[in-house]
Amino acid sequence: MKGCDVVKADEPLAEAFEEERRRLMAVAYRMLGSKADAEDVVQEAWLRLARQDAGIVENLSGWSTTVVSRICIDVLRSRKTKPEVLYDEIPELLITEEGDGSLEDGAVLAESVSLALLVVLEALGPAERVAFVLHDMFAIPFEEIGQIIGRSGDAAKVAASRARRKVHGTHRATVSRRQERAVVDAFLDAARHGDFGGLLQVLDPDVVWRSHTARGVVVKLGSTAVASRAQRGARAKGSARSVRVNGQPGIVVWSLDGRPLSVMACTVVGGRILDIVSVTDPQRLATLELGEPPDLAPGTGAVGGVDGPDKG
Repeated sequence: MKGCDVVKADEPLAEAFEEERRRLMAVAYRMLGSKADAEDVVQEAWLRLARQDAGIVENLSGWSTTVVSRICIDVLRSRKTKPEVLYDEIPELLITEEGDGSLEDGAVLAESVSLALLVVLEALGPAERVAFVLHDMFAIPFEEIGQIIGRSGDAAKVAASRARRKVHGTHRATVSRRQERAVVDAFLDAARHGDFGGLLQVLDPDVVWRSHTARGVVVKLGSTAVASRAQRGARAKGSARSVRVNGQPGIVVWSLDGRPLSVMACTVVGGRILDIVSVTDPQRLATLELGEPPDLAPGTGAVGGVDGPDKG
C-alpha cells in the first residue's frame, strides 16, 4: 500500500492520516468495490492534504471522509459515462484464508463486504451509493452527507432510503461462519461423490450459479440445474482449499500440475446455498492473489474446475 512518504509533509499530520487510512480504505472500498481504486482514492486524499496548511484542517477525520467521498463520486460518475458494463464483469474478488484472524487491510475489507452486497451496490447511482454507505455503514448524519453529495440533508436521506429499498431482500442475513462453511463443505462432498440427492438438500430451490468463464458467463437457475453442473465440474481432478471470498465461504481449485482452475464463492441463507459465483477464466484468475496450492493429491475431485461455457 502507498504510504505518506510520497510527498514531504508535516510528520504529525502524516501520522494522523495514517491512523485514518484503514477507515478511509473501508469507506472507499464500499463505494467503489475495488481495492486498487480505493487505494488510489485514499492516496489522492493524502496528496491533497499534504498540500494544505496543516492549521487549516481542524477535523482531520471529517475532512478526509469528505474528500475521499467526493473523489469516489467522481470515479463512480466517470464509470457511468463509459460504455455499458459487460454482463460477465463482477466486482473485485478478495481472497483470504479460512479462519484467518489477520487484520490486514485486504482481510478487513473482504470480511466486511460480501460479494452479494457489492453486486447490489454496483447497480446504485453515485449519490445513492455514497449516501447509503456513509449513513448505513458509517453512521454519518444526513446533513453532512448532503454537503458531500451536493444536496440537502433531506435529499440525502431520500437517496439513502432509495438505495436501502434496492438492497433490502437481496442482501439477507446469513447463518454463522461455522454453519455456512459446513453447508458449503457438504455441497462439495456431495459433488465429489456424485450424490445428486445430497446436492439438492443443501441447495435452495431458487439457487443461481454464475460461472465466469473464458468465453463468457454461464448462468444456471434452480437446484436441479446447479446440482447437475456441480456433478460435471467435480469430474475435474485437482486439489482444493477452503477460503473466504469477499467474506463468503468459498474454495480455490488447482489442477494436478499446480495451475489455478477456479475460485468459487457461496451465499448461504437459511441453511442452504442461495447464490454461487465462480471464476474459471485463466486471465481473471491470474489477477487474483490465490496463494500457493495445497499438497496435490491425484484423484481428488474438485467442483468448478472445468473451464469454458457449459454445454449441457
